[in-house]
Amino acid sequence: MSTLPVIAAVDGSDDSLCALDWAFDAARRRAAPLRVVHVRQYAAWAQPEVLAAGPPDPDDDPVLDQVRRYLEGRVDRPLTEYLSREGSPAAVLPELGSTAQLLVLGSRGRGGFASLLLGSNGMAAARDAECPVVVVPRPGREVHGEAPAEPGPRVVVGLQVDSPDEATLDFAFTEAGLRGARLQVVAAYRWPLQSWAVPGELVPLMIDQDAVESENRALAEGFLAPHRTRHPDVRAEPYVAPGDAAGHLVAASKDADLVVVGRHRRRLLAPARMMGSVAQAVLLHAASPVAVVPPAPQEE
Repeated sequence: MSTLPVIAAVDGSDDSLCALDWAFDAARRRAAPLRVVHVRQYAAWAQPEVLAAGPPDPDDDPVLDQVRRYLEGRVDRPLTEYLSREGSPAAVLPELGSTAQLLVLGSRGRGGFASLLLGSNGMAAARDAECPVVVVPRPGREVHGEAPAEPGPRVVVGLQVDSPDEATLDFAFTEAGLRGARLQVVAAYRWPLQSWAVPGELVPLMIDQDAVESENRALAEGFLAPHRTRHPDVRAEPYVAPGDAAGHLVAASKDADLVVVGRHRRRLLAPARMMGSVAQAVLLHAASPVAVVPPAPQEE
């Protein structure tokens, strides 16, 4: 059985070359082929003066030629193939995810608005691809706040104790194992807890915060137990704290190798694929690469 490739989406921008470097390393760690894909948008060639000549020759792609030169002479280079496609990247890239174990792209591509923190192609791929999608930010992105972290390689994963995502946890443990990294499991909980007293008025519940935190920690440990058994070499430590999950994950992204978040499960009244608010916020603001993991098929 052949190993599915790691796909790197490139467009000639510096952002896509950063993503290519990340994908190159990921393919090497997984002993997987590297597939470099350039999606040429119709608008790039469908002008009146060139429309009569038809689409460009797929073997004549300057972006892929640039990548070949960029990767030339690399040590421990995985088996690499180059693929040129025509169409909208936001549509083509998610489709390619069905034949990959990982899809990697930059946070912004060529032609995007400089003011945007995340391009439309990255958002579409993270929302629609069947495989995990890694979005690599530009170097130097700053984050505010700080989550406790010791030095050394570290993978961060978000855990909702009221709705754990097994696919996300499994991906995070696997990635930490491949990197020889510690796994920091961020389990945030709402505080203070409030309840409706009369219409339009919220009052705090008389519940001890230490008890709430202890319960959340116990739940987190229970969900982590089977993954620890399957990955005995990975040291996983829950970080349980009150507040916004996205804020804690963004703070923890400082100096992290990767932040892993889950994509929304499909719901009965909203059958289309969705991106959760936490995943969107982390994609927009994290300083490290972010992996968005789709739920397992039976969970969709």
